[in-house]
Amino acid sequence: MGKGKVGIVGSGLVGKSWAMIFASAGYNVTMYDINNEAVQNALVDIEAQLLALEKSQLLRGSLSPKEQKDLITGTTSLEECIKDAFFIQSAIPENPDLKKKVFKNIAELVEKDDVIISSSTSCLMPDIIFSDSARKSQSIICHPVNPPYYAPMVEIIPHDETTQDIRKRTREIMAEVGQKPVLLNRAIDGFALNRIQYSVINESWRLVQDGIMSPEDVDTVLTAGLGMRYATIGPFETIHLNAEGVREYMEKFASSIKRVSATFGPTPDYSGEALEKICDMIEAKIPLDQMAKRRARRDKLLAGMAKLLKELDSEE
Repeated sequence: MGKGKVGIVGSGLVGKSWAMIFASAGYNVTMYDINNEAVQNALVDIEAQLLALEKSQLLRGSLSPKEQKDLITGTTSLEECIKDAFFIQSAIPENPDLKKKVFKNIAELVEKDDVIISSSTSCLMPDIIFSDSARKSQSIICHPVNPPYYAPMVEIIPHDETTQDIRKRTREIMAEVGQKPVLLNRAIDGFALNRIQYSVINESWRLVQDGIMSPEDVDTVLTAGLGMRYATIGPFETIHLNAEGVREYMEKFASSIKRVSATFGPTPDYSGEALEKICDMIEAKIPLDQMAKRRARRDKLLAGMAKLLKELDSEE
């Protein structure tokens, strides 16, 4: 059983999510790590996650948990992981030297010119991590939202030498396995998700740092306001619907956007009194020993939201 082989390099949180995503779409998955204990622990955790997802009716795909689990195997041999794979997804730590070494090794092991070599990096530019690779034309970044299984958006960032065919096929494969791909035509520092996320973090931090709002109230602005809206429509559709189209919106509000934006302060240094205040607030709300429980809550909410949006979209 299985539609083809995918190699996953790395068995951490993101690697396990990628394995589950590809298995949910019916692909054979071989997951690699240098440590056999890490591989075996990952396989046990994946099985538990799949059963829990079925119980909560949030399992992706049409295959049973057992059928999906049976599609996933582990190995401590990079060569075995990559052999015959048509798509290779790396999910290793954000260490540029390690990534360069791994992609150099992957390129040497890959035998075909149509194999897609992908990285999950969140902030390292493709010209850095693929610099020592002999297969830059086949290399691309697929940066998912964390946690990837529950939040489907994935941004695709090519190297300057990545072929148009690889870009096109990568987007098609991501859509086929149930993700929501977006393509950057060229690499830019921070990619798209983090550039937008950092702008929100910067202004949120300044509002607390300047004594305008409490950290709790800033969070509420997002969770009960902007976040709810942006979970259903993006900023461009928002401005389009909040007036009689984008043109009218800008005729009415462009001057206000420019005036307010001119008052934004410099990028915070993320230290000092504001840091202590925010740490105290969030750690009182979510103690460090309760992080796993809170992440599970987040994942359940995200999965439920994704399921609801999919159901509502299918009714249109």
